[in-house]
Amino acid sequence: MNTERMCAWVVGHVHGVGFRYFVLTEARALGITGWVANRTDGSVEVVAEGTPVALDRLEVKLQTGPASSAVRGCHTVRQDATGEFEAFEVKF
Repeated sequence: MNTERMCAWVVGHVHGVGFRYFVLTEARALGITGWVANRTDGSVEVVAEGTPVALDRLEVKLQTGPASSAVRGCHTVRQDATGEFEAFEVKF
């Protein structure tokens, strides 16, 4: 199966609104592995591996976020997958 890695940085009102758990739920539903974490600068970082189609769908979700958030921007970079993840998790 063809897999890729997507690194994403989401900015806006994304802390304290359930954004990480929103990403966790969406990623697991899409069969994506990796992690999501809050950053000290107020953004959220996502490292995800999966099929290009699944990553495209997750990217759309990141640009919207849960109803309680207000996403101002989402920057993504695609790379070759490493296969290092077994599941998708929230990093603290």
